[in-house]
Parts: sequence; C-alpha cells; structure tokens
Amino acid sequence: MVEGLGIIDEGSYDSETVNAVFRAVHSIKGGAGAFGLTDLVSFAHTFETVFDEVRSERLAVTPELVAVLFRAGDQLATLVEAARDETEVEAGPRDSVVKELKRYLDEPAEPEGGAAGGNGTEPPGGFQPMTLDFSALALPAAEPVAPMRSFEIRFQPDRAMMANGHEPMLLLRALSELGTLEVSAQSDELPAFDELDPDECYLKWSMQLETDSDRAAVEKIFEFVEGLCTLEITEAEGAAPPAEAPAMAPPPVAASPAAPAGAPAPAPAESAPAAPPPPPRSRVGDDEAKGGKGSSGGANARATLRVELDRVDRLINTVGELIINQAMLSQRIAELELPKGADVEVELEDYKLLAREIQEGVMAIRAQPVKPLFQRMARIVREACAATGKSARLVTVGEHTEVDKTVIERLSDPLTHMIRNSIDHGLEKPDKRREVGKEEEGEVRLSASQRSGSIFIEITDDGAGLNRPKILEIATSKGLVPPNAELSDSEIDNLIFMPGFSTATEVSNLSGRGVGMDVVRTAIQALGGRVSIASETGKGTTLTIILPLTLAVMDGMVISVQGQTMVVPIASVLETIRPTDKDIHKVGSGEMVLSIRGSYVPIIDVASSLGMHGQSNPITKSVLILVETEQRGQCAMALDAIHDQRQVVIKSLDRSFGDIPGISAATILGDGKIALILDPDGVVQIGGSRADAGAPILQAMEFFDE
Repeated sequence: MVEGLGIIDEGSYDSETVNAVFRAVHSIKGGAGAFGLTDLVSFAHTFETVFDEVRSERLAVTPELVAVLFRAGDQLATLVEAARDETEVEAGPRDSVVKELKRYLDEPAEPEGGAAGGNGTEPPGGFQPMTLDFSALALPAAEPVAPMRSFEIRFQPDRAMMANGHEPMLLLRALSELGTLEVSAQSDELPAFDELDPDECYLKWSMQLETDSDRAAVEKIFEFVEGLCTLEITEAEGAAPPAEAPAMAPPPVAASPAAPAGAPAPAPAESAPAAPPPPPRSRVGDDEAKGGKGSSGGANARATLRVELDRVDRLINTVGELIINQAMLSQRIAELELPKGADVEVELEDYKLLAREIQEGVMAIRAQPVKPLFQRMARIVREACAATGKSARLVTVGEHTEVDKTVIERLSDPLTHMIRNSIDHGLEKPDKRREVGKEEEGEVRLSASQRSGSIFIEITDDGAGLNRPKILEIATSKGLVPPNAELSDSEIDNLIFMPGFSTATEVSNLSGRGVGMDVVRTAIQALGGRVSIASETGKGTTLTIILPLTLAVMDGMVISVQGQTMVVPIASVLETIRPTDKDIHKVGSGEMVLSIRGSYVPIIDVASSLGMHGQSNPITKSVLILVETEQRGQCAMALDAIHDQRQVVIKSLDRSFGDIPGISAATILGDGKIALILDPDGVVQIGGSRADAGAPILQAMEFFDE
C-alpha cells in the first residue's frame, strides 16, 4: 500500500498500481473482519470505497486527494498496530481522516431555485404559476431489462488456495447470486483414500452461468484467489433474448452427490456488499496459474523458509568460533616451520576459503534491504511537516541496499530523530524559501550505499544550512566550550552532538529539550558506527551514518604498538608506507606531516594517542598506515609493525568497559590472546590532545593481559 501510494504521488502510476493499493486495503479489511475488529473494518471500508472510485475513473487523482490518501494510509497503519498491541486509538485523528475521505464520496448538491426565476428569486409582479398534474394520464414507463449473458466457467483450486483458508463453496454460492448457475463437480483426479492428502483439493468445477451482469462482475468473485487457482471464463457469443419478467430467486448450487471425504463442507451464503463494477481485469489463465502446487505468487515466486532469529544468531556465533579456530590452526602450523608448499598449508588455505564462504553465506541470511525502513520515514516527514507548517517531500535512493537485520531494527529511532531535525531546523518556511529563490516545497533525501565494506546512510536537506555563529554562541553560553575557543567549521558543526545542546528557543513536539543528537550519536556508536555532519550555508546539511557491513566478522590488519597487538579495520586503510627522512616534515610545536604525491597529511602517533608512555620508535623507523577519516580526511597513523591481514571476529566491549575513545571492539587471535580493534577516527580525534585520553584503554589492556 505504501509503495503504491508513493508511485501515485510521483504521477508515474497505471491502473495496476491503483488496483494493487485497492487490493491491499481490501485484504486488510477482510482480515480485520475475520477477527471482529470493527473500527479497522469501518475505516478500511471507507478507504477502499474512495479507491474504488479512483480505479473506476469516476474520481480524478489530484495532489489534494493524494495528501488525504497518505493520511488515510498512516491512520490505517496506526489502527493495525493498535489492533496488534490491543491498545486504544484516539478517535479525533481517525474521525478527521474519515470526514476527509467521505468528502470525496458525497453527491453534488441540487442547484437551488426554480426554472421561472432562473436564479432562485421570486418572479416579478407576485405571479405564482399553477402546476397541473398529468401523472394520472401518463403511461407507466417500461423498465429497461439488461440482456442476459452466458458464461462457461472452469475452476480448480491450487494447494496454496486451500492453505490460505479460501472456501470454494463460498465462491460458487456468490456466483449463484448473479443469476442461474449450473454446477458439476469432476472428481476424476481423486486418489484412493490411503493416498489422499487432506491439504490438497482434487475437485474441479465446470459451471454454466446465465446472468445480466458483465464479465467484470464475474471476475470480481474470484478476485481474492488470483494466482491461487486455474480459472477459465468464456462468454458465449450473442446475448440471450431479454427476459419478460423479473428473474426468480437463483436456485441452490447443484453439488456433486459423491462428495469425497475431506472436501469442504457447504457454508452459509455470504452476500458481498454492493459496489460499482470495476474495470475489466485480465483473466487468470492456465499460463499464469501453472506456477506449481503451492505457488501463491505465480511461476516466478521463490520458495522461502521461516526460521527463528535465535537459531540464525546461534549459527552466526558458531561461524565466529569457526573463524577463531581457523586462526588458531594457522598459528599452530606456522609454529611448526614447515617448508613452503607443504600439503598441510595447501589444505589450510582451502579451509580458509571455505570458512569465508560459510561466513558470507550466513551473514547474507540476516541481510535485509533498507526499503521498509525508508518507507516508514515517509510518514515521519509528513507528520513533521504537519507539526511545523512546512512542506517537504522525501526522496529515497538505494532502497535495495542490504544491511544486517539488527542494524535495521536499531536504526529506526536515530533516523526518525535526524529527519525530524532536518525539517524542524534545516528547512525554511515556505515564504522564506520563496524569498531566496527556492521552491516552497523542500526536499529531504535519504540514501543508502555500500562503500569499502561499510554502509553509508545519508540524510540531506536543501535548507539554510547550519547557523555556525549561533551554534558557537549557544555552546559558549552553556559552558560546552571555552569562551575564547577558536574552532574550525567542522568542529563547530559537531557541537550539535554534545549532550544538552539545542538551538531551539522553545520546547515543541519535535525539539527543544536538548536530548536529541547526542542520543543519536550514542545509538550509532553502539552499532559500531559513527555519524558526521557537513553543512553549506544557504544550500543545506548532510548527516552521514557509517556502519559496519556486518556485526560479527570483518577483515583486519594485525599491527603492533609498543608490544601490544592490535587490529585496524582494513576498510579504513588506503595504503601502507615506509617513510624516509625526506618524507617527514616538522611543523608548529612538534607536529609531523607526511609528504605524499605532492600533498601533506598529518601524522598521528598511535601510541601517544592511546596514552602509552613507553619508548616510541622515531617516526622514520615506524610504519605508516594511510587512513581515511571523517573529521580530518586522510591521516597517517604511525605504528611499530604490520604482521598479517586476516578475518577477525568482533567482540563488543560495551558491557565491560563502556565507550572507550579510539577503540571500537576486541577480537581473539590465533594464539588465544585478545587484541583491541582500533577506531581510526577516534584515534585521530584524540590525537594526543588529552593527557588522560588513554586511561580507559590502558585499563582494558591490563585486564586482558591478566
């Protein structure tokens, strides 16, 4: 439903899109009716009635109507959630949407005034015309009689139709209400009793229907079993002569006297509510219905298997242990100092490849596209616009990018807050946008992509951008930064992530309490990711979330810093460098930069950043790793040595140590020791600026050494 409404809003829809939304709403109504959810049934009925007018082309699709349909879709989702959670729904918003929907269903009012006056005024001179009644002399008009049509219908349910709870006898009874119906059941495919499958329907029905209804009314009877049956509807050429008298009540359905055991029992007739006939629909023929027994979506439907999430998690944990075991085997074989090309080393390489394939396959099981998450954000945009009096549209890119299911579940709240922030603080009011030459309707772009083994999610608005002087003034007044601090644009932008910071002057439903963006950053960091911000005055702001592709395994580079073995995520590494004296330059008060291909990048001493106070190697004797960071671009990290590149299993430290600057997680090496996984952005950000920055890291390393 949501996807179809989005296509209609874009204006690129066709009749099938409208029919798909209608069927979605009708299915919700049918399911709600089965469980006696009267409020949901009533609302869905009004909703689908408006859509029936649209698909019958009696109601034109306008921007105003689309806005009402979106609100109705949101309210329908709210009612479904309330029914699921057994909670009450506030009647005001629901009744308001119902009133708007019914406005499109009202008959046009009769014009006031008679023919004499022409404009509803009394004729001049006080003349009152006298009306003569000739109705007694008029002959009764003959009521038009619709021509009778004859249809031959062949109907055979598939296994999936029975599994979905559809009752063939109800379909046949509904057909009998259209006219005179003759039915014969064919049981030639009925197996012996001991071979009978109770979930299978072995019967076929051949029917002859005489009716004054059109083909569309006949096809509508089978609307809910499309793709779940083999159906042939053939209309006999030429119409039967008109009936001279009203048709008698249709006779009961002729059922086969030899009904097999397990066949569906007759049920009381259910009359469908009268509705205008829909436009002709394509027939469900043999080619479409032969998708195989149990097919619910046609020949191209893929078979799926539902598995409890706990089982998948256990499998992922087992794969992690498998990779640790593989690392330990590699370590033990390396200690044997076997000659190169030994058979055991060849077999070990095959084992590594197999472990990687298993790991990638298992992680793909948990991977899901971000499309459902992005679709939910469209409702957030509409609600935020209604609360702020602004107008905005949501544009989504990369909806089919796959992310770990756990990431998707935990991204909903941060994304919701960031989009609300973009509309509340980023976009200008319509009149202000007109003044600066922008369209009154703003744009919020939500995109997802995979780059360098990470997931990038960006929220971009075309608003006014960040007001840096105001941000710095508020941060100074709240004591978040020293009064005389000289900050770069990037550092000022990142002040919005500090606890207690808010630019709102008054508390509203969307903002003003100062508990927003710092919570967003904390939630993203809990997923092993990071968030950054970039803004251009007058053109807008972009918030970027960078997350690991998986939460279990990653490729890493094993390094050593002052005797401590650590791991750097390979996705952050651009290249490794062994510098010479002429490549290193000293600037300022002891700062070092690396000259590389005509440009200069800062050198960050990892040991100093992490608070290791032992004897460090000179920079020229160190190995440099060129990394890409969000805050400072390219930087060179100085360390002692690089040992290996391998897959490592990520083990979180949050529960034991909380958030450690510069460290994202830990892993278990092949020798059984624990190594910390560095966060290059965190290491660069610390940069040795705080004397106590490495205290939590040293505590963690001492704990693991013990």
